[in-house]
Amino acid sequence: MSQSSNDTSGASDTTQAAPPVPPMAQAAEMKPRHWGLLISFVALVVLPILLSAWYLWARADDQYASTVGFTVRKEGGPSASDIFGIASQITGGSTQSDTDVLFEYLQNQNIVESIDSEIDLVSHYSANHASNPFFTLASDSNLEEKVDFWSKIARISYDRAAGLIEVQILAFDPDTAFAIANSVLKNCQNLINKLNATARQDKIKYAQEDLNLAVERLRKSREDLILFRTKNKIVDLDADLQGRLGVVNTLQAQLAEALVEADLLAINTSQSDPRFVQSQNLINVIRARIEAEKANVILGNDDVVGDDYPTLLAEYEGLVVNREYAEQSYRGALASLDVARAEASRQSSYLAAHLEPTFPQSAQYPQREILLGLIAMFLTLGWTILALIYYSIRDSR
Repeated sequence: MSQSSNDTSGASDTTQAAPPVPPMAQAAEMKPRHWGLLISFVALVVLPILLSAWYLWARADDQYASTVGFTVRKEGGPSASDIFGIASQITGGSTQSDTDVLFEYLQNQNIVESIDSEIDLVSHYSANHASNPFFTLASDSNLEEKVDFWSKIARISYDRAAGLIEVQILAFDPDTAFAIANSVLKNCQNLINKLNATARQDKIKYAQEDLNLAVERLRKSREDLILFRTKNKIVDLDADLQGRLGVVNTLQAQLAEALVEADLLAINTSQSDPRFVQSQNLINVIRARIEAEKANVILGNDDVVGDDYPTLLAEYEGLVVNREYAEQSYRGALASLDVARAEASRQSSYLAAHLEPTFPQSAQYPQREILLGLIAMFLTLGWTILALIYYSIRDSR
């Protein structure tokens, strides 16, 4: 009996030690926050997508695309500036080409004004503004608004490595798209022609200015030389110096003859002979005259020139060097002007259209499926981010 009682008490202890069984989970129910999340998804994602789809297919007008492509070519041999330009590019420098200028020109208001003067952009792109405000232009748009709208209808791509520009024009009818593309090509050609004319004028202008400077320098150097000759009463200092040296040379020859004659008299007569004495006097006179003429060459004649010959020679040589340099500069400037004119007529840039304006046959824009897909993606992403922010704030409380 006691063993049975122990077994019964042990069994009751085991029964009491077993953990309690949790109750069954109830079925999930929609709570207010779930309904709010669903309503927000419908309001922020579904309805905008439906509204966008209705607008794209019911209100957005078809658009035709005309494409034109071109680049800038340069004819004529390379000049020294082009060689230096290539060297600067190799060493890391950069130069702005005509194609870069065209790319900037296609995006500024100058081309918009030019095309608008030929083709009334407002009348074409504002026709259905009341029903299609997102893809049209307001009828009372100012110039800045036209420029902003131009970036929507003119899609510009630029390959800097190849120097190719491609422009795609969108319009509500194929004729207008084709006309605007032609106008773009014509305006770009006019700009290149204007740049060529400006470059020619500048090149010839600078060469002409150099020539005028060289002419003035040559005139001044010649005037200085004439004033020197007038002041010192010497037409040609070289000829005058040669004349003076010629007198010395003549006296030297006479002295040699007198010395020979004196030597003969010394052999045949005595030193007291009148002829020998006269010969010695002649020799002394000739030597004195030679010294006087040498002094005249070195010191100059104060009554005639006013300066010694070394000073005159130094001044004269300086004036002659200036004149020769001015003459060489003049000849170089004259040759540079001829070369500038030849290069200006030979070297010129021109617009080469590798893709003439195309005439569209069917409407390609707006790309409704792609636009609707992008709208749905961004709306969904935005709603997801808002939902995550809401739950992160809720869980942090």
